[in-house]
Amino acid sequence: MNSYNAAQWLIDRHVDEGRGERIAIRCDGVSTTYSELRDEMWRAQDVFADIGLEMGDRMAVVLQDDADFPALFLGAIRAGIVPIPLSTMLKGPALAAIVDDSGASAIAISDSFAAALPDILAGAPAITHVIATGDPTTATNGAGDATVHPWGTGGTSGPQPIAATTTDSPALWLYSSGTTGQPKGVMHRHGSLQATAETYAAEVLETTEDDRFLSIAKLFFAYGLGNSLTFPFAVGGTAILHPGPPTPAGMAQLIEQEKPSLFFASPGFCAGMLDAGPNPEAFASIRATVTAGESLPANVQTRFAELTGQPVLDGIGSTELLHIFVSNRLDRQTPGSSGWVVPGYEAQLRDDAGSIVTEHDTPGYLHVRGPSAAIGYWQRPEATAAAFIDGWVRTGDVYTRAEDDSWTFLGRNNDMIKAGGIWVSPAEVESVLIEHTDVMEAAVVGARDDQGLETVVAFVLPTTGATPDSAELDAHCREKMASFKRPRQIIVVDELPKTATGKIKRFELRDSLS
Repeated sequence: MNSYNAAQWLIDRHVDEGRGERIAIRCDGVSTTYSELRDEMWRAQDVFADIGLEMGDRMAVVLQDDADFPALFLGAIRAGIVPIPLSTMLKGPALAAIVDDSGASAIAISDSFAAALPDILAGAPAITHVIATGDPTTATNGAGDATVHPWGTGGTSGPQPIAATTTDSPALWLYSSGTTGQPKGVMHRHGSLQATAETYAAEVLETTEDDRFLSIAKLFFAYGLGNSLTFPFAVGGTAILHPGPPTPAGMAQLIEQEKPSLFFASPGFCAGMLDAGPNPEAFASIRATVTAGESLPANVQTRFAELTGQPVLDGIGSTELLHIFVSNRLDRQTPGSSGWVVPGYEAQLRDDAGSIVTEHDTPGYLHVRGPSAAIGYWQRPEATAAAFIDGWVRTGDVYTRAEDDSWTFLGRNNDMIKAGGIWVSPAEVESVLIEHTDVMEAAVVGARDDQGLETVVAFVLPTTGATPDSAELDAHCREKMASFKRPRQIIVVDELPKTATGKIKRFELRDSLS
């Protein structure tokens, strides 16, 4: 099999073909060219060699979104080492459990997260080396017996070899967001990154070297990794990185300053930006907005498209397939729908018995296959067998397919509600609730009443300054939906619990009712 390395394709290729002075990264007003990023990858490889990391070894990554992330992440891939980006939203004990599960022997960590090191190292004793970015003293103080290797800016290194990898070699692991149960290590190949760039990015977003990419989603999970690393670097474009937590006002300001052409967000963040009331002129540079993570309510899609004056493309992806595989199009959007299957992928619905659902508008479990599918789950043979079936990935989502071949999300298989013996889609009820001017976001779950029957319960997050009235919301639902779908209880909350990827933790909402 021919040699191939994803980092070489993403970075070295541009330098070798004369595009080294193009801007690869913009972060806090500082530019990094493709040539400079390759130098940083070389420097990272030097550090890995000093540590003794070898091809096939694993390195945990707990880094903020700045220029250090691509350098260390891609430097590892270039060396044949497997980087494992982890959620920077998790606390030390939760990180320790994942790091221990991965078997990583080294960890790269930003100084802003170094306070978690004692817990991580206590729970993951295989970690013997810490690569510390920023102020290394914060890591040194909590590293215990592990050796700390400061990673500062600057410094030089000579050219480093590219590992003898192929498209099927292990490249990176991403841990599932863990909406239920312990997160699982999803193993991806070198070829998977280019596959997402040549399908979704090229065919749907029509990306070019002139595009500037800004993502609310962080680099540590699949959606953000594509938005801010794979897609811009695949075409020689520019990734705009934002190290801190995003806020609607802060993002509107950053958009105005850095002028991205493609903006990636979650449905909840789009709702938050609409609630903040930004100046529409701030979005003048944007040619499209992309959403994923949760189903985008039709009302939010329409309003955000009106705000920006450009299309909003909702879609669905997964960690197992690395990015979006069903999406709306630049020239065709159906509000409330996930759109159409991305070229290069196939999708089908199956029933409880595993038979293919052929009738239109009939719910089924979504199965997808395509070139970016993961190898499987690390040390989870039963879970792998359940999710990866004869080349198809069982997503766990319930969908319908319309006559025009568009696909509509109904809910996760364990989030669907059976009220009065009839299936109810949480996404459908949420879309109705969010149409009310007092509701910014909504989450719908099933709960048991005193007779043990399943009923619909809605949690609503108000728009700024609003005080939703339950009776008024109930009347709104009575007008808009069938009686069996209507929430029997509406609870106003200050926030909705979410995973790092923006998915609502419905199990926590269900638990709060028990």
